[in-house]
Amino acid sequence: MKTLELDIETFSSVSLQKCGVYKYAEAPDFQIILFGYSMDGGKVMVVDLLQGETIPQDILDALTDDTVIKWAHNSGFERVCLSRYLADTGVSLDSFHDNHPLSGECARFLNPSSWRCSMTWAAYLGLPLSLSGVGEILGLEKKKLTEGKELIKFFCQPCAPTKANSGRTRNLPSDAPEKWGLFKSYNLRDVEVEMQIQKRLVKFPVPDFVWDEYHLSEEINDRGVGVDMPFVSACLSLDAKSTDALTEAMRELTALENPNSVAQIKSWLTDNGLEIDTLGKKEVTAQLKTAPAELVPVLQLRQQLAKSSVKKYAAMENAVCTDSRVRGMFMFLGASRTGRFAGRLVQLQNLPQNHIPDLAEARDLTSAKDYDALEMLYEDIPDTLSQLIRTAFVPQNGRKFIVSDFSAIEARVLSWFAKE
Repeated sequence: MKTLELDIETFSSVSLQKCGVYKYAEAPDFQIILFGYSMDGGKVMVVDLLQGETIPQDILDALTDDTVIKWAHNSGFERVCLSRYLADTGVSLDSFHDNHPLSGECARFLNPSSWRCSMTWAAYLGLPLSLSGVGEILGLEKKKLTEGKELIKFFCQPCAPTKANSGRTRNLPSDAPEKWGLFKSYNLRDVEVEMQIQKRLVKFPVPDFVWDEYHLSEEINDRGVGVDMPFVSACLSLDAKSTDALTEAMRELTALENPNSVAQIKSWLTDNGLEIDTLGKKEVTAQLKTAPAELVPVLQLRQQLAKSSVKKYAAMENAVCTDSRVRGMFMFLGASRTGRFAGRLVQLQNLPQNHIPDLAEARDLTSAKDYDALEMLYEDIPDTLSQLIRTAFVPQNGRKFIVSDFSAIEARVLSWFAKE
């Protein structure tokens, strides 16, 4: 066996979109329910794991054999989920050499070096990232089945208990045999579509150095970043208390039923002589310079209530794994036209700067949940919490974080391209 094409269907009570694949695959109820595969471009097979079928041993061996190239569309998902599956069956995942400096942090996942991704291939060529989108552009004979989204929702996610479904919280094959048969066909078709994509793109290969970068990005995602979760919990508690206080203050000033409603605030401002197109940060900041004095407190409260960066604490809480590390925060070639990484989950590429002179003291007060002291010393609690976001990420095992940035990188690169 030289190549193995894969596509899996899974169940987990954790939200994949909100929490990312690493947290998703850690859920106690996580399962791989269908396993579609093809060896060396041969016939596609589907293993029905929910109904007692088992993955053949030679296929399991191939997953941990770095001489066999594994292909999937968004292969990071398959690799992480299969890592959990193999770990549950007692297979060692210490796929990095003992002298690898990060072996302890990456050993829980299959080595990415033998994996390839047709989504990454599509991104490299500026094609759509979705399997259906690539198939449409390439005019494939066999296209992704359109029923997939409904079937995934039915079989891969928990369902609400109702009288109609006898109070169950999960749909199994026995609950809808016809749908299950169609779902297996959907799984098989995905593998066929992936194989067709590779055949169509074979004349436009991804260079080896790009695959090397992809594997490095997967290793970075596997490694993750340590997070101080007690501190994150304190920040979320303080933010909730601050939001309640600010909302009540806004309600007293405006007498509005819902002071967080954009429509109600805009209407109230209009009634009080201030026409405003949007309540975005830049627009409100500009209006604060010229607004009537009696409206300034309302605009200031609006700015504080709309502080979106503190939502990163909630993103950390959603995505953090059991070892207090957040993983999967980068998507390789996520900005396909430029080839840049795209940020995911906490969005590390857009962290607020901190300018508090006594940062350590502010952090200590926050950790202690000392709301009154923070309010007295820093006044704007949402802004203070925002400036503390970077401190929620903590180096571990005696390491340090090195923070750096390029100086005017865009101007310099443009000058280089222009031969200036």
